[in-house]
Amino acid sequence: MALIRLQTQHFRNLAPQSLRLSPSVNLIYGENGSGKSSFLEAVGYLGLGRSFRVNRHDAVVQHGEAALTVFGEVTLPAVDEAREESHRIGYSRNTTERETRLRVDGESVRQLSTVAQYLPVSVIDPGTFEIVAGGPGRRRQFLDWLVFHVEHGFASDWQRLQRVVSQRNKLLRNDRMDESLLRLWDQQYVELAERVTATRSRVFEQFLPCLQSLIGEANLPWAESIGFDFFRGWDRKTDLGDVLRNHRDQEHRVGHTQYGPNRADIRLRLAGRPVSETLSRGQQKTLVVLMKLAQARLLCEKGTQCIFLLDDINAELDESNRALLASRIRDLGSQAFITSIEPPHPEQLWGDARPDFKVFHVEHGKLTEE
Repeated sequence: MALIRLQTQHFRNLAPQSLRLSPSVNLIYGENGSGKSSFLEAVGYLGLGRSFRVNRHDAVVQHGEAALTVFGEVTLPAVDEAREESHRIGYSRNTTERETRLRVDGESVRQLSTVAQYLPVSVIDPGTFEIVAGGPGRRRQFLDWLVFHVEHGFASDWQRLQRVVSQRNKLLRNDRMDESLLRLWDQQYVELAERVTATRSRVFEQFLPCLQSLIGEANLPWAESIGFDFFRGWDRKTDLGDVLRNHRDQEHRVGHTQYGPNRADIRLRLAGRPVSETLSRGQQKTLVVLMKLAQARLLCEKGTQCIFLLDDINAELDESNRALLASRIRDLGSQAFITSIEPPHPEQLWGDARPDFKVFHVEHGKLTEE
């Protein structure tokens, strides 16, 4: 699976151009503000439907314009003796009318998940390392990205769950709570929560061996003792329906749902303490790199290859972590987009065993292949 062509319009400072990309490695370099991260962000839009740098669409569209467009051509690996598949995917967002348009092979589609399934994008940028040190939301997002690409029914269950949570929260915020109506929403919430949790748990159990195998291959004694546990969002010994009834007054006071899948977490502990308190910053970064690689390995086992977006890894990772990441991406056969300020030196990442690659120089938002 690879993105072989990308075209943008009115996306940040990027010039409107159509680029042919390497299905293996793409090395992009240029000065700060030249458009390197914006290019990765555009690729990310096709796989995530949003920016991995900011939360607002209107911060991404070019100044003075109302809409942005990103178009890509994706190839899927051939199965058995079948020919390689190619699909055209497109995303446009009108920030004035707050309208999103999605297309696959020229046809309009309604769900972002329909587009995103063609491009599993894994981002490694400065914010990525908060997966370990940050709050549970970061780790839920990490897990749910993997669950989405492994279990294709997860997206619809999760969307239905969010609608139920929204309705439930409206009732909890009322001064006079309708208990009978709340019980009906509770019933739907519990049913969907158990399905979502079972799916998450199943994928987490498949993810763990991939991660533990990578830790062993990297020969990291400090990482071998780390415990990885999936917390579902409420006490595993208690039925969620009972939890909701027992904490009805508490949830009414705060006005929102406090127990269930929206509180799930991956708990990382070393000697009984959170790894954010016990590991050095460098060790935390290594752990995040391994977790990201474990995601890709599991997807590879399922017949899908993810695409890595590595934003200025020279500034974020030391030489050993860069080499670890580069060698595993090569071994997985994953496509990668790697940015840097200085001209790239592929031999420093891969030695003599370099994958095929293209080099692009970015200046004033325009990419030129070298």
